[in-house]
Amino acid sequence: MRVVADTSPLCYLLLIDQIDLLPLLFERVLIPKAVAAELAHTAADRKLREWIAMPPAWLEILEAPPTGAELRRLDAGEREAIALAEEVAADLVILDERKARQVALERGLSITGLLGLLVDAAERGLVELREVLDRLRQTSFRVDPKLLASLLDR
Repeated sequence: MRVVADTSPLCYLLLIDQIDLLPLLFERVLIPKAVAAELAHTAADRKLREWIAMPPAWLEILEAPPTGAELRRLDAGEREAIALAEEVAADLVILDERKARQVALERGLSITGLLGLLVDAAERGLVELREVLDRLRQTSFRVDPKLLASLLDR
């Protein structure tokens, strides 16, 4: 399965100490260079900078193709993640931002986000959903509390 990820899901998986779910869910994850640059930026949390400085073997950093004007409204990581997903015919793109998700869907890409990954991992018995959502609430991740409650009620 070809999977491309944007910055935000990687960031929050790192912050809640669940980044190792990715190789359990997917053999390999691709990211564009813009995502790696965002993770390595001096303003990024030290945990993110240290992780991307020595990326795991299951993470592949690739050059994304040039993007058209229709993607200019997205940030660089989102633009490149969508362009890379199209170029490699990705089976899945991991995006959290609403605008980026909408653009990806309009372009025929299959998407999921951080919450989708965590639910999938919980369904496979890899994590306790309540525990990881509690950790996520302690970060700057923004989500409607009603959505979190509905996920826990499932």
